[in-house]
Amino acid sequence: EPPRKKESGNRKHRSFVQRRRALERRGVLRQKQLPPPGAASKPNPKRQRGGKNTGKAKPTPQPAPRPKSNSSASLGQPGAGKTASAAAQPPHKPKAGAKAKAPAPGIPTQPSKLVAIDCEMVGTGPGGRTSDLARCSVVGYDGDVLYDRYVRPAAPIVDYRTRWSGIRRHHMVNAVPFSTARREILRILSGKIVVGHAVSNDFKALKYFHPKALTRDTSKIPPLNRRGGFPENVSISLKRLTKELLHRDIQVGKSGHSSVEDARATMELYKVVEDEWEQHL
Repeated sequence: EPPRKKESGNRKHRSFVQRRRALERRGVLRQKQLPPPGAASKPNPKRQRGGKNTGKAKPTPQPAPRPKSNSSASLGQPGAGKTASAAAQPPHKPKAGAKAKAPAPGIPTQPSKLVAIDCEMVGTGPGGRTSDLARCSVVGYDGDVLYDRYVRPAAPIVDYRTRWSGIRRHHMVNAVPFSTARREILRILSGKIVVGHAVSNDFKALKYFHPKALTRDTSKIPPLNRRGGFPENVSISLKRLTKELLHRDIQVGKSGHSSVEDARATMELYKVVEDEWEQHL
């Protein structure tokens, strides 16, 4: 089978060539004009004289390099590109708990920079011996409430300590998580002079350290103890100081303490000796 196809193919081709040559002899078809061998490789002298088509490829024009921006050009170079990088950076926000500049000695403090804090704790952990934050109140210089929320500890509550804390089970129903409360409270305390009674316990419950220069602990103020007739180097309870110097009773009854009431009493005690105390700091 394959040889027959090949022969028929050759026969058709020869027949086609014969007919074409016959037509060319009659002048019906022109003979094919093929270039002589090697003609394609010869250069055209006319074009060479005119400077066109010399056989050399023209170089493709390259785009001019873009000037590098200050931010990329200044990598590793101190001082370069500061303007561009500074403009791109967002404005600096002070972090909660960051150290703030303390007022100079002898200069009266601004009321807007003063807050008083009081926290109530419940017992968690084995035997309820660990104190965890369950309520926090922050008041301003004039006693206005800036913050007062119940806080749900991360650990299960073992002892509500209701007689002292005033916290009961139903207070935890709508309480905010500790992490949320801590973030909100530290935002208020940041950069402020914080007044508290045995305030280190409050800071411990918040897992926070406030700058010493911005802390006023009414349990450690000798002038305050002198005013109340107590020894200077003894820590007196908030209840006794309030009774002697402010002539009112707090923390009465069996319903427990109120952190708002205690924070307000602390601020009022501070104001009793504010000028004298600030002068000696």
